[in-house]
Amino acid sequence: MKELLTGNEAVARGAYEAGVIFASAYPGTPSTEILENIVQYKSDIYCEWAPNEKVAFEAAVGAAIAGGRSLVAMKHVGVNVAADPLFTFAYTGTNGGFVLVSADDPGMHSSQNEQDNRNYARFARIPMLEPSNSQEAKDFTLLAMQLSEKFDTPVLLRLTTRICHSKSVVELGSREEVSVKKYKRDIPKYIATPANGRVLRVSLEERLAKLNDYSNETQLNVAEYNDKEIGIISSGVAYEYAKEVFGEKASYLKLGFTFPLPMEKIKEFADKVNTLYVIEELDPYIEDQLRREGISCIGKEKIPSIGELNPDILRQVLLNQEKQIIETDIKAVGRPPVMCAGCPHRGLFYVLSKKKDIMVTGDIGCYTLGSAEPLNAMDTCICMGASISAGHGAAKVFEIIGSSMKAVAVIGDSTFFHSGVTGLMDIVYNKGNCTTIILDNRITGMTGHQENPGTGYTLMGEKTAEVNIPDLCKAVGLKEENIFIVNPLNIEETKKAVDQAIEINEPTVVITKWPCALKKFSPEDKQEYDLSKKLCVVDEEKCKACKICTKTGCPAISFDKKSKINPDMCTGCAVCLQVCPFDAIEKVGE
Repeated sequence: MKELLTGNEAVARGAYEAGVIFASAYPGTPSTEILENIVQYKSDIYCEWAPNEKVAFEAAVGAAIAGGRSLVAMKHVGVNVAADPLFTFAYTGTNGGFVLVSADDPGMHSSQNEQDNRNYARFARIPMLEPSNSQEAKDFTLLAMQLSEKFDTPVLLRLTTRICHSKSVVELGSREEVSVKKYKRDIPKYIATPANGRVLRVSLEERLAKLNDYSNETQLNVAEYNDKEIGIISSGVAYEYAKEVFGEKASYLKLGFTFPLPMEKIKEFADKVNTLYVIEELDPYIEDQLRREGISCIGKEKIPSIGELNPDILRQVLLNQEKQIIETDIKAVGRPPVMCAGCPHRGLFYVLSKKKDIMVTGDIGCYTLGSAEPLNAMDTCICMGASISAGHGAAKVFEIIGSSMKAVAVIGDSTFFHSGVTGLMDIVYNKGNCTTIILDNRITGMTGHQENPGTGYTLMGEKTAEVNIPDLCKAVGLKEENIFIVNPLNIEETKKAVDQAIEINEPTVVITKWPCALKKFSPEDKQEYDLSKKLCVVDEEKCKACKICTKTGCPAISFDKKSKINPDMCTGCAVCLQVCPFDAIEKVGE
């Protein structure tokens, strides 16, 4: 049977066919859909959302050591979070098969940086596979499990956004029922003390030598000879781009197993072609290794090392061909991303936008859009959890120099669970006075509404314990009177809480609590919140065209001589109603 699948769907299917019994992840584009599709096989695969990538990786490590085939998935920056256990697990090796899926994001479609995680395979000394289409994404997942057990190592399966989200035809197979390998206590193998680690380090190099032999033998690295005037070495989706541009006018060495690189095959291929191109996205990962071996090639001197590749770029830089485009007089209006109509974060950021003498340290999530026009209410965004830690450092500097500036950190509920708790602990422990605002919209919003430890449900749909954020804050040392819980759609209530929190010269927390406007509301949501349908409308006779309502950044509001509210978008959150100085907006449907 064949199906049209994205790369992420294909990896999920590959995990099923490979006999995986444990899968864990933290959601992050472009990797999120891997676990969202694995859950359809929950009768065979236990799967879960973890609080962060490090926890997900470590849970999968434990499952693999216990003998089960295990998979962990994350976006490229998530591997940074999981790097600590990754490097040590490369030393110890595994028992059951273990695959780490890294979904890289060339072009930064939804990421704060652009990094090439092929470098992690070399850095950690683990084998790496790179599929170039959905069929390979499925097949390589299965093969990676087998290689993991054969060579006693974690295996990196490296995807990119275009592989993750593009669809191609996949031939499905049946599940391989693999017996869970017997767990045997082995202290020298799994206890990573310095004494054991020195022995394991030698074993790691011996394993690499065997993997190098495999790389030169495997048909995952295969030469395709056509016209030998031009030879192209490539991997992943870049190989597909090269084929689209050059067709049969070039020969190819397609690399599917890319660490260790098959240098014997590469040298043989290079000797048979006149001009050798290395076509790869982002870093000169392959190119640099070829040059160290004295293999002459053309690569990053022509092919960009920044941004996502595509066939048009290759035609331009390698063949000097410009793609013909259709000219049109139509002017497309730029539409930057904005917080949705009814977003519970809008009221909070409107309040922050009016405050002076504060530095707002931000974080990763929908609420990062609070930095955009017209709110302009965020000053930094570094990485998951950094808002609280950075806010603490900034507050300490303001305190040292005697500045009246105050630091306010904003962080989402899922991000708080991910890596914000330790930052809050740091503030309390070191007697800081940063105000932390936790935006609890009752779901993991930015990546598409995944459950988290604060929602009361698991990935597999089971009801579970719900982490109580105020109690968690108290557990790390916050005073109860320094914790404020507000409805962020109530401007006055939110402003009062923020003002009070900032004035207290101690660690304070404001929790804004209201469900995401796009969320599929749970029975608990419907019981706790008034989520009935309402609309806000503009009374044009009262409207003075002051445009203050547009300063909320709500996409439902437009302006043409007078303000207008699109009834198909409005949720009746009433933030605009509260900021209108002329009472020209009213709520209907109550």
